Amino acid sequence: MALVLGVVGLYGLISYSVLQRNREIGIRIALGAQRGDILQLVLRQGLMVSLAGVTIGAVAGLGLTRWMAVLLYGVNPGDAITFVSVAVFLVLVAVIACLVPALRAGKVDPIEALRSD
Repeated sequence: MALVLGVVGLYGLISYSVLQRNREIGIRIALGAQRGDILQLVLRQGLMVSLAGVTIGAVAGLGLTRWMAVLLYGVNPGDAITFVSVAVFLVLVAVIACLVPALRAGKVDPIEALRSD
């Protein structure tokens, strides 16, 4: 459930950011930016947010291993494979969540974006 809430939150954040930057994206496309450039711009923004969250979560998780050790059976609380696999999975899910707004940003019509103000 936490993963679903995180994905929906990240999708909403990036989608809102694309909506707010619609005029800027339209200007970039009008000046010659390719669809791949816009896609990269939006994905980079979402990836930076998700990497910051994963980093903070991993550090907090490692810091709380003493208290979590009582709750875990058969798993070492500081298991590197578990931490890395969960971090990679979360980043992949975040990229997928950012892909829809990024694709939508690449289809912005520059004329409509500049008119709508």
